[in-house]
Amino acid sequence: MRIATVNVNGLRAAWRKGMPEWLEPRDLDILCLQEVRAPDDVVNGYLDGWHVLHAEADAKGRAGVAIASRAEPTATRVGIGDDYFATAGRWVEADFALDGGKQLTVVSAYVHSGEADTPKQVDKYRFLDVMLKRLPELAERSDHALVVGDLNVGHTPLDIRNWKANQKRAGFLPEERAYFDRFFGDEIGWKDVHRELSGQIDGPYTWWSQRGRAFDNDAGWRIDYQMATPGLAGSARNAVVDRATAWDTRFSDHAPLVIDYKL
Repeated sequence: MRIATVNVNGLRAAWRKGMPEWLEPRDLDILCLQEVRAPDDVVNGYLDGWHVLHAEADAKGRAGVAIASRAEPTATRVGIGDDYFATAGRWVEADFALDGGKQLTVVSAYVHSGEADTPKQVDKYRFLDVMLKRLPELAERSDHALVVGDLNVGHTPLDIRNWKANQKRAGFLPEERAYFDRFFGDEIGWKDVHRELSGQIDGPYTWWSQRGRAFDNDAGWRIDYQMATPGLAGSARNAVVDRATAWDTRFSDHAPLVIDYKL
């Protein structure tokens, strides 16, 4: 099963900049999107032939997450379980039937970017707090569970090229990184699938600032994840960041993260 996640930075803009040329030959089973920033009719029109679960944000032109799948889900849910985020367009869940009567739950998530010492950061911490509760619930209710998306935190210095200069910036604050210690530690016990497959190397990065020559110099951040329950993580066989060949050929400031699972 091939699963991809990408923050499209606006689906209409990504489509215009060449997303179909990436998508059509990629042979995906499940495609998860963040920052869709489009209404349902546009999303369904672009993804004709897919089963689409989409949560549009109340704030127009902001956020929005989706799961597009070749197989029809057996159940879907919108929202992370906190009414405060019910219409934020940041969390959707879909259940899929696997051989042998087992179930896979896939989540497309978009964590707030945040801003240190502002209400935006308060919202980010509240969302991460709810994730601490929701991840064990997902692991309990399904045989396999997978949360993918733009989680807007670099967990370790391996995840940000210029990490020393960003220690007081949202996305690499110690308080944020501590949540990921818990996600991937003994307390929650999920696995960072991309890191497990790539090993202890710099990156591979999934986002680059639009400013300067960050993309050309590979001065990026690894903030797009596929995080899985241990059994599912153990079935992962290959991870690829579909990094564009040049700055002007990108359809988003994020690159797709594609992982194959042997299920």
